[in-house]
Amino acid sequence: MSHEISAAGPSLRAGFGRWKLLGLGLILPGAVLVLWQIFGQLGYISDLLFPTPLVILKAFIGLAQSGDLWDHFRISAVRALAGFALGGSLGLLFGILVGLFAKVEKMLDPTLQMIRMIPSLAVVPLFILWFGIGEESKILLIAKGAFFPLYINTYLGIRNVDNKWFEVTRVLGYSRIQQIRRLVIPAALPNILLGIRLSIGLSWLGLVVAELIASTSGVGYMMSDARQFADTPVVFVGIIVFAAAGLITDYIVRLAERRLLRWKESYTR
Repeated sequence: MSHEISAAGPSLRAGFGRWKLLGLGLILPGAVLVLWQIFGQLGYISDLLFPTPLVILKAFIGLAQSGDLWDHFRISAVRALAGFALGGSLGLLFGILVGLFAKVEKMLDPTLQMIRMIPSLAVVPLFILWFGIGEESKILLIAKGAFFPLYINTYLGIRNVDNKWFEVTRVLGYSRIQQIRRLVIPAALPNILLGIRLSIGLSWLGLVVAELIASTSGVGYMMSDARQFADTPVVFVGIIVFAAAGLITDYIVRLAERRLLRWKESYTR
């Protein structure tokens, strides 16, 4: 029995340590919410500009019970995931091509870097003119934001692979496909996963831009409609929903990162 307790000791201490870190991370936002509620009730903060957390919570419960919030969120989630799938897959493909072939880099990278410098807001009018205010313009706008983090990180990950490993694959007689599958992708995987995390974050940001400017549905539209009627609690609900969605998707990628990169010492801690 004592042996079992001593064997379980490290895992128990690790679990306690994780909860302790979680508690430390909640101190600051918890203190902000408490002070926000107190100052709001005392009248030091404008109810119109900064409704109290309890008022925002009531608005969230009302929207959730009516089903409006889930309907808008489902539409927004589909748009974000579709834009990420399109932009991320193209970013991965072009990152591999540019990283592997110097001629492709010279041909494509300058143009892609120029496009990267164009703000998303600047191309919104063009996208609306070209594709209308339907789903195509929104998904393409999200895809533009999701493309570049994965493209750049994939390119950097491949270029950071030691040339000696490429020599080994040539000695072993690997084809180009085998070289990509067995060497390039595994070696560049840390950078690729980082690019995925950044791309998902920018997908949610691009979604906000798309839905606030030209949309008749989605969480961004819900926020824009509430702003017109000075319904500030609903605007805060939309902000919280976007923040929670971004945090959850980032956490999912981090879990996959820990599983896929268990062979790296820095990911075992």
